[in-house]
Amino acid sequence: MKMYVISDNTDTLTGLRLAGVDGVIVRNLTELKSSVEHALGDKEIGIILLMESFQKQYPDYINSIKLKYKTPLFVDIPDRHGSGRKPNFIIDYVNEAIGLKL
Repeated sequence: MKMYVISDNTDTLTGLRLAGVDGVIVRNLTELKSSVEHALGDKEIGIILLMESFQKQYPDYINSIKLKYKTPLFVDIPDRHGSGRKPNFIIDYVNEAIGLKL
């Protein structure tokens, strides 16, 4: 099973290629859709890594593909600048989900 990265910047793609992960750079929604369709066509790909910026730019499309396909697994990853999330976002998420303060 392989991983595949769909990135919006060269640095992230280069770093993941050095780790043995193939991928592509996209600049707009049309290229993103084409790249996702290409990755879905390869049955060896089990994980598709997407940049978190795609979730911010194209939330409707990203949410629809995550809900539509059981496999491969779609994972949002931060780019080289970080995720922009608060440092304790996981604890806040758990607190909100279970209603208890940890």
